[in-house]
Amino acid sequence: MELGYLLAFAATAVTLVAAGWVGWSAAEWLWFQPRRLDLKLRAQGIRGSMYRLPYGDIKEIEHLVGEARRKPLPLSHNIVDRVAPHLTRAVDLYGGKNKVPFFWFGPCPRVIIMDPELIKDILSSKFGHFEKLRSAPLVRLLSRGVVNYEGEKWAKHRRIINPAFHVEKLKMMMPLFSACCDELIRRWEELANSSGVFEIDVWYEFQKFSADAISRTAFGSSYKEGQRIFELQKEQAELVILAARNLYIPGFRFIPTKKNMRRNEIHREVVARLKSMIEQREHVIKNGEAKTDDLLGLLMESNERHAEEGDHLEDASLTTEDVIEECKLFYFAGQETTSVLLTWTMIVLSMHPNWQDQARNEVLQVFGQSEPTSEGLSRLKIVTMIFYEILRLYPPVVILLRQTYKEMKLGEFTFPPGVQLLLPIILLHHSREFWGEDAEEFNPERFSEGVSKATKNQLIFFPFGWGPRICIGQNFALIEAKMALARILQHFSVELSPSYAHAPYTILTLQPQYGAQVILHKLHPQ
Repeated sequence: MELGYLLAFAATAVTLVAAGWVGWSAAEWLWFQPRRLDLKLRAQGIRGSMYRLPYGDIKEIEHLVGEARRKPLPLSHNIVDRVAPHLTRAVDLYGGKNKVPFFWFGPCPRVIIMDPELIKDILSSKFGHFEKLRSAPLVRLLSRGVVNYEGEKWAKHRRIINPAFHVEKLKMMMPLFSACCDELIRRWEELANSSGVFEIDVWYEFQKFSADAISRTAFGSSYKEGQRIFELQKEQAELVILAARNLYIPGFRFIPTKKNMRRNEIHREVVARLKSMIEQREHVIKNGEAKTDDLLGLLMESNERHAEEGDHLEDASLTTEDVIEECKLFYFAGQETTSVLLTWTMIVLSMHPNWQDQARNEVLQVFGQSEPTSEGLSRLKIVTMIFYEILRLYPPVVILLRQTYKEMKLGEFTFPPGVQLLLPIILLHHSREFWGEDAEEFNPERFSEGVSKATKNQLIFFPFGWGPRICIGQNFALIEAKMALARILQHFSVELSPSYAHAPYTILTLQPQYGAQVILHKLHPQ
């Protein structure tokens, strides 16, 4: 009997200690640490909102964003207040002369950095100082890959993946890009009526097009299988967005809610399909029949080479699981970036027909009605200027986030560990201070002498990031987009549909809330 009492007492004691530890950890996370960080920021003259337990400003951000999305905008490029109303509010209320306001995302302070020199220091810093914000466990179900890694793991993945995105390697994919463009043009020509005029939602069309392109270029002849993976990843992205908008409670992913179970089902199916494709490719490679004109083949070729060169190191190459995560990242980043860039390009060229005509004249001068070549695409100066200006006004990703994991000096400020640094791409790209009074106007001429002249060598234009972690796929995205736009301009002119509502909003990337309805006019070759 006494032994039973002792065991019961011991169990109660352990339970109380565990409960106490959990309670203290929660109090430290949700109250004591935010209070310490708040005091350290304000002591340096940094102004921001007052912390409110446990959500900080999340509820107010949701309200501001919800209000901004209730109605579309007049046709203009003055979109910042609709896309990021919480950022403009924080800057207006707390910016002051230091221009480093902060707000609270849950118990974490987010400091908005508007100084180009400070941004350069953050993005060019050594790893371990200003690191990428660690994704919540549910977000990591969508993809991890090189974009989410740090330190040696990042360096190894980047070193192995880089060769697959070399410009010379991308030229090998031109036939695949061309096949996707041919299919797009063929589908649109079939939709044209007898007069050659028809309305279409190019947002929907370019999602299909870029999914086809990334499937073909990533997996070559297996692109049909790849399309199923894309569909799953698209659904996963929608589920992940729901999770990312809220404060993540540790352990929540283990609760068997309907959404959690679906996220896990998708993750398992995507991993199984990719693993099967990778194993099939490994078998082909072993038989000496490997094709390396797609991203998977190039990645595995580079991986095998690093494995042979570093055979004395256990982790010189990527594991199958690593390759799976990189393939998932190909899908998400490759598809999203190109589809939003092409969509806003069609909208903006519809709003500015004079620039549409200039771009078409250049394409016809370089290619006529012939299929575009990689060498010819590099000579499209006006098209390049247009893309840069669209990336300035409608950047695919509107912010970048970094976090301090130890005390760091940045300019005149010292940031303790646990501070999130928000780099507001959308605010800097639209800033009159940096771009002049015409900052909200579409003026590709500003890029006529290149990015460095347009920015006066300031870091105020970084649609693909900057520094060591600049987007590895930016050349891939721009080549694909140039090829598609050139083919479209050869065959169609475009104007906005009366049904189009101008409503940019952010769902991971900057998208048209109500679609992108345009009217296409089929051109007759001269």
